[in-house]
Amino acid sequence: MHTLADIRSTFLNFFKDNHHEVVASSPLVPSNDPTLLFTNAGMVQFKDVFTGMEKRPYTRATTSQKCVRAGGKHNDLENVGYTARHHTFFEMLGNFSFGDYFKEEAIYFAWQLVTKNFGLTPDRLLVTVYHEDEEAATLWKKIAGLPDHKIIRITTSDNFWSMGDTGPCGPCTEIFYDHGEGIAGGPPGSPDQDGDRFTEFWNLVFMQYEQLADGTRVNLPKPSVDTGMGLERFATIMQGVHNNYDTDLFKSLIEASADLTGTAGALHRHSHNVVADHLRASAFLLADGVLPSNEGRGYVLRRIMRRAMRHAHLLGAKEPLMCRLVNRLVELMGSAYPDLTRAQAMITENLKLEEERFRQTLDRGLRLLEEETAKLGSTQALPGDVAFRLYDTYGFPLDLTQDVLRGQNRDVELAGFNTAMDAQKAAARANWAGSGDTKNEQIWFDLHQQLGATEFLGYETESAEGVIQAIVVDGKTVNSVQTGQKAEILFNQTPFYAESGGQEGDKGIIEVSTGGHLTVLETSKHLGSLDVHHVLVTTGSITVGDTAKLMVDSNRRQGLRAHHSATHLLHAALRHRLGDHVTQKGSLVAEDRLRFDFTHTKPLSMEDLQAIEQDVNLQILANTEVETHLMSSEEAIAKGAMALFGEKYGEEVRVLTMGQTGDKSYSVELCGGTHAHRTGDIGLFKILSEAGVSAGVRRIEAIAGMASLGYLTSLQNQMNVVAATLKSPVSEAQEKIEALLTERKTLERQVADLRQKLALSGANGGRSDRTDSSGSATKSVGNIKVITRQLTDIPAKDLKPLADQLKTEVGSGVVILTSVVEGKVALVIGVTNDLTTKISAVDLVRHGAEALGGKGGGGRPDMAQAGGNNPAQIAKAITAIEAALS
Repeated sequence: MHTLADIRSTFLNFFKDNHHEVVASSPLVPSNDPTLLFTNAGMVQFKDVFTGMEKRPYTRATTSQKCVRAGGKHNDLENVGYTARHHTFFEMLGNFSFGDYFKEEAIYFAWQLVTKNFGLTPDRLLVTVYHEDEEAATLWKKIAGLPDHKIIRITTSDNFWSMGDTGPCGPCTEIFYDHGEGIAGGPPGSPDQDGDRFTEFWNLVFMQYEQLADGTRVNLPKPSVDTGMGLERFATIMQGVHNNYDTDLFKSLIEASADLTGTAGALHRHSHNVVADHLRASAFLLADGVLPSNEGRGYVLRRIMRRAMRHAHLLGAKEPLMCRLVNRLVELMGSAYPDLTRAQAMITENLKLEEERFRQTLDRGLRLLEEETAKLGSTQALPGDVAFRLYDTYGFPLDLTQDVLRGQNRDVELAGFNTAMDAQKAAARANWAGSGDTKNEQIWFDLHQQLGATEFLGYETESAEGVIQAIVVDGKTVNSVQTGQKAEILFNQTPFYAESGGQEGDKGIIEVSTGGHLTVLETSKHLGSLDVHHVLVTTGSITVGDTAKLMVDSNRRQGLRAHHSATHLLHAALRHRLGDHVTQKGSLVAEDRLRFDFTHTKPLSMEDLQAIEQDVNLQILANTEVETHLMSSEEAIAKGAMALFGEKYGEEVRVLTMGQTGDKSYSVELCGGTHAHRTGDIGLFKILSEAGVSAGVRRIEAIAGMASLGYLTSLQNQMNVVAATLKSPVSEAQEKIEALLTERKTLERQVADLRQKLALSGANGGRSDRTDSSGSATKSVGNIKVITRQLTDIPAKDLKPLADQLKTEVGSGVVILTSVVEGKVALVIGVTNDLTTKISAVDLVRHGAEALGGKGGGGRPDMAQAGGNNPAQIAKAITAIEAALS
C-alpha cells in the first residue's frame, strides 16, 4: 500500500530527480500576502517569485505545502468530518517552474509520475483543458495518447486561473481518476459531474498572460507553471478507498482516538473524523506561532479546537483528549515536518489548557441549548438571539451550535444571530490589521526592483561609507532635499540596523561628502531587505549619488546589543527552569530595557524569578564568547538552533550561540539582530516585573548593562536620602523605619482615645434639650431615647467606637453622631440591639445623608455610616432622622 508518507516522498523525489529544488513548506501564517488569513495553496510562498519581486537561486521547485482552509472565503469547517474530502488542514503537493519549462514539460512530468512512478492505469485517467487552450489539448494527445473524448474542454472560469483583477493569469488543465461504473456520477462538464465516480486530483496552472487594467491580456515574457495535487485526495486513489478518512494516516489517528475513549464503530465515526482532522490543524497552527484568542487567526484556531473538543465530549472523554493524541500525530508526521516535533511540548500544553477551559463552560452551554430547544417544535430553528447568547456567554461559535443541532435536524435562525453579531464583527474588523506582513507601498516595490537589497554591514562595524541610491519624500522619489526637510533614504550599504525581530532600529548621524549633515531619527525595513533611513537634514543639501559617512550612535547600539543578547539568555533560562513548552511570543529590545513575552500558563513564583535571574547572571559572569555562524536553516535546526515558530527564514541564516552548560551551549537560536561580543558585555541583568498579557502568554520586563547601573544608582540615591532623613546609617534604615511605624501606630491609638474622651467630655461642642454626664445631647422621640452629638475634627473611623460607648451608656436607644473634618461631614448612627428588629441604622443614615447632600450610606442594622458635603445642613439632617424615627 502507498501510505501518505510514501506518496509524499515519491512525489518530491521524482521532481528532485528532474532537477527541481525541494523547498520546505512555508509557515501557515503567510509572510508575503496581506490578503490571506492562512496559507491555502502551494504557490503562496512563491507569489513574489512569480511576480518578479523576489529572485531565488533556482528556477524549478517542488514542495509539500501545509495548508489551512478554515476562515474567510476558504471556510470548510462546517463540512469537516461529515463529508469524504473536506478538511481544515491538508497537504498540497506541487511542482513549479519560474520562467523555466512550460506546458510540454509540465504535462510530461505529470503523466510520467502518475502512470510510471505511481502506476495508475491510463485507461482510468482523463483530463480537462480550458476551451481556448488548444496547445494543451494537443500536448495531451502527443504525450499521453489520450483520445479526444478523454480531453474535455471546459468553457467556464473553472479552468482559467488569475492572481487577481490584474497580473499573471492563464489556463489550467486538471487530471481526473475514474473509479468505475459502479460509482454514481458523470465526467467533468456533464450534468451529473458532482458525483463521486470521477475524482480531480491534480491541477496544472499555466501562467501564460498578464491581465492589464484596461482588460487586455499580453503574453508574459517568461511563462511559468504552478501545480497542485491534494495529498489526502490522491491517497484515496492509491489506497483504493473513497473517503479521505479511510486512508492510513487518518485511520491511525482515529484508532488512537477510539482507544483513548473506548468508542468505535459507525455511531461515532463523524466525531472521530472531526477530532482527527482538527488535531492536525490545531497542532500545525500552534507550531507556526498561532495561539487561541478571540480575534483574527487565534479566533479561527479556537473555533477549530473547540469544535473538536465538543466531539471529544460526545465520545465520552472524561479527560482532555486532544493533547493525548499529539504523540501519535508527531510519530506520523514529525519526520516530514520537524517544526511539529520541536513544538510538541508547547502544542500539548496549549491543547490541554484550552480543553480544560472549554470543559468548564461546555456543560452549562449544552444545558442552555437543551432548555431552549425543549421549547421549540420538532424541527423549528433555534432563535438567533439564543445562538448569539451561547457565543457571547459560553464561547460557542455559530458553527459549533449548528453542529450540535445537526443531530436534531434543526438549524439556527441566522437573521437574528447576524443582527446580534454585527457589532462584534465591526469591532473585529476594526481590530484586524490584516494577515501577513503590512502591505507595502508601490514605491518600495519599484525601488526594490530597481536597486535590489541593501547590504548590511552593522555586524562588523558601526560606521561605513555609502552611496545615496534613492530619496523619498511623502511617498515619492525626489532627486534632492534641503536643510530642515525630512526624508527617507536608501544607501547601497549601511551599518544602521533596521528595526526587526523586536530590536529597535539604530539612530545616529550621516555626514555627506558635499557638506550636508543628517540626523537619523529611525531605521526601518521594507520588503524584508530594504533598510530605510528616516532622516532630518540639519545642514546643507543632499542629492542622489552623493557619498556619505554613516555613523551609528555607539552608546545606543551598545545598549541594544546588551538587551538583545539578554533576551536570548532569558529565553534559555526560562526553558531550563519551566520546561520546553516555553517559547518566545514577542519581544521589545530597546537601548534601556527589554520586554520578553513567552508561552506559560501561570504566574512565576518569586523563587522562579530569582532562579532565572541568577542563571542569566551566572552566564554573563562566565564571560564566554558569543559566536555567530552562517548556515542553511536546515543545518541550523539540525544542530539544535531554536527557530521562532511562524518566522520566515531565508536560505541562509545566522545562528547565535552563547553561554555554556556542561558540554552544551546554553543558548542556540536563529537571529538576525546585533549582539554583544562576549556575555560579560551584557552587564548586570535585573528582572523588573512579570505579568500575564493574554491567555497562556506571560511577559517579563528587565534591564541590563548601563541601564542596570542607572537603576541601582537611583535606588542607592533614594536609600541615602531616606537614611539622611532618618539620621541613621543605610544599613539601619529599615530597622529605624519599622520602629517609627510602630511608634506611629501607638500614637494614632492614643490620639483616637483622647479624641473619644474629649468628645465624651462635652468639650467638643454639642446641642441638646438636655445634656447628660458625657456631654451628649439626649431627648426622647416617641418612646425612644435619642443621643446626638455634633463634633469637629473627629475622623469617621473614630466615630463608631464612640457610638458603641454611648450605646452602652444609654442602654436602649439611638445614637446620632456627626463630625466635620475639612468641610466634609461624617454621619454615624448606632441602634442598640434591643431595637434593631424594628429600627435599622441603615434606613436612618440614608435620611440623614440626603439632607447633607450625600448619597446612600450603608452598614448593619445596629451601626451605619454615611457622609455629605454640606455641614450647614447638620441640624436638618438630625431633624430628618428624628422624623423618620417618629
